Amino acid sequence: MAQSTFEELIKGIQEGQIVPYLGLEVLQGSVNEETGEPIPADSDSLIYAMNAGKPMAPRLMYEFARAAMHIELKRGRSAVTKFLDKLYGEIKWTRSLFHDWLETIKPKYVIDINRDTQLQDSYKNTPHTLIRGVARITANDYRFVVYHYNGKEYQEILQEEADTNLPILFKPMGTPLPAGEYIASDADYVDYITELMGGFAIPSFLKEYRKDKQYLFIGMDMNRDTERMVLSDMIYAAADKPAAWALIPNPSDKEKRFCKRKNIEIIEADFKDLLKSANVDTSSLENITVAQSVGC
Repeated sequence: MAQSTFEELIKGIQEGQIVPYLGLEVLQGSVNEETGEPIPADSDSLIYAMNAGKPMAPRLMYEFARAAMHIELKRGRSAVTKFLDKLYGEIKWTRSLFHDWLETIKPKYVIDINRDTQLQDSYKNTPHTLIRGVARITANDYRFVVYHYNGKEYQEILQEEADTNLPILFKPMGTPLPAGEYIASDADYVDYITELMGGFAIPSFLKEYRKDKQYLFIGMDMNRDTERMVLSDMIYAAADKPAAWALIPNPSDKEKRFCKRKNIEIIEADFKDLLKSANVDTSSLENITVAQSVGC
């Protein structure tokens, strides 16, 4: 891949025309400060973490959402929430190399489908707007909560009160900060995607702001229906020149067909190549491998 292509993508992010869309691989290199264990991000590692380090039945190992649905049915929805709160809200994780780099840019708008807080930590000294996805249990017809961060703390606000001049952080799958609520189980995804398709999971101000934007999918694959359904609505009203780029080192035929249909240009490279083009030393990541199954 030509160096000039990455430079143009980074410039687009800096200028706010290209929106970074973050998948699980951007967490590579982030480890438990006490044990050195890598942060669970992909489907299998999340299932093992949720089940005390043990595998679950083969039918449940298919994906995290199915396993989370099983736990919810056995022990209640709060059991899944408590697990994710502890995993991403209580355990201390080192920063990933990618997030350290992204913090130097602080894009105007970022979509992060991971559930950790590293993106928010990058803006801890910067006032911003946070949008958090919710499902099923809501006080209104919407599947999101909007917060204003004043540089010190979050305060829930109405979507009409959002300051569109501030950076926008969209965490559709949830986050423990400021309050843990997540899209995790099969039932969560069914509800969230249904409302997303109906227009009730994205605030009005963002529907207007995102018009004619382009996207860069970083650290994720597009083999799963869940991922594709979510991103299809997230990039609605995108520009057509192309709508997006996707960093996929070895794209499958399924991914190629989907991206062609959605006007997404595949770049056969990964996020490390993007970092290298920005003169970031990625040698610490060279021996790290991450499963290509997304934790959703």
